[in-house]
Amino acid sequence: MSESFLTAQNQPTGATALSVNLNKVALLRNARALDIPSVLKAARVCLQAGAHGLTVHPRPDARHIRESDVLQLSGLLKEWPTREFNIEGNPFHNLMDLVQRFRPHQATLVPDSMEQSTSDHGWQLPKDMDALRPIVQQLKDWQVRVSLFMDPIADMMIHCKALGVQRVELYTEGFARAHAKDLQGNTTHHARQAIQPYIEAAKTAQALGLEVNAGHDLSALNLKYFLSHVPRVKEVSIGQAFMADALENGYASTVQLYLDQMTGALKP
Repeated sequence: MSESFLTAQNQPTGATALSVNLNKVALLRNARALDIPSVLKAARVCLQAGAHGLTVHPRPDARHIRESDVLQLSGLLKEWPTREFNIEGNPFHNLMDLVQRFRPHQATLVPDSMEQSTSDHGWQLPKDMDALRPIVQQLKDWQVRVSLFMDPIADMMIHCKALGVQRVELYTEGFARAHAKDLQGNTTHHARQAIQPYIEAAKTAQALGLEVNAGHDLSALNLKYFLSHVPRVKEVSIGQAFMADALENGYASTVQLYLDQMTGALKP
């Protein structure tokens, strides 16, 4: 495995890593048979601009990211030994074959169904533990870090620890919706209330020795708030909002926009 992105020259020690989710680039490309926009070019520009890693979520119907994209991105990241590759998806669909072939730094296990347009809930533990246990062990045998996509429920973190995963990714849509209400109404109370379960889940996970990622509907509007309140988040993966901003500002400027929000969250 290549050197961890936590030592990347553009990332301060202890800072949160930005992983750019490229699914929406692939979705737009797949609308026509022209191979534009290029997923590979988008990835390269984002890495050059300072993104710490890349995320893809290939689904069985290949409606956005394709196996050929995973191949190209895996090759690209060999040129960037301090950046990381995160492949996420349902391990009972097509994820495991791709992880076995390409051996990313991290596999994020997500309990989405075939027909879902996007992920909308985390694993239900301990209910799902028996099914997940051999999957987690196989990934660890392949020397791939395992992250579980989880709702912000502190009591579930002990089950994550029992499974032997290294990280959890907190599903942040609930927080994002609350923060958006505050923006619309010029208030702060919705976000203050919504952030509490994330703080509790993160602290519980970290006390157990787990690291914490976060993702889903994070944006340049809410990222600084989230990272200022939830302690020691290792990585955020951002796609929809990032690509919406990139349509207006370009990939490189959008990477800088998000890095600025993340750096701002570190200041008192």
